[in-house]
Amino acid sequence: MISTHILDTTLGSPADGVPVDLKVKIGESWKTISESSTNNDGRIAFDCPFEEGVYQLHFKVEEYFSKINTSHFFENVQITFNIQDTSRKYHVPILLNPYGYSTYRGS
Repeated sequence: MISTHILDTTLGSPADGVPVDLKVKIGESWKTISESSTNNDGRIAFDCPFEEGVYQLHFKVEEYFSKINTSHFFENVQITFNIQDTSRKYHVPILLNPYGYSTYRGS
């Protein structure tokens, strides 16, 4: 399973309604395998095949900041990661604010 969570660190609350695409690298190209938006708790659990490979989460944060009428710097956030062990879950959250973000491999 691949999941994500977005916490708006400026507001101290989950980022609701952020569109996120999950992509897998095939050769030199990226294929979108799932598209969703964060729920009211800022979370998405993607329903996708679970295979080894290079994946990317593409967070469309511009839509979120526009919705909450907040000036911002980043339009999109892309996190690329490598899955080798398919026996575990992969949780890739981001801590977001209008002028920065951070991420880590969660559990």
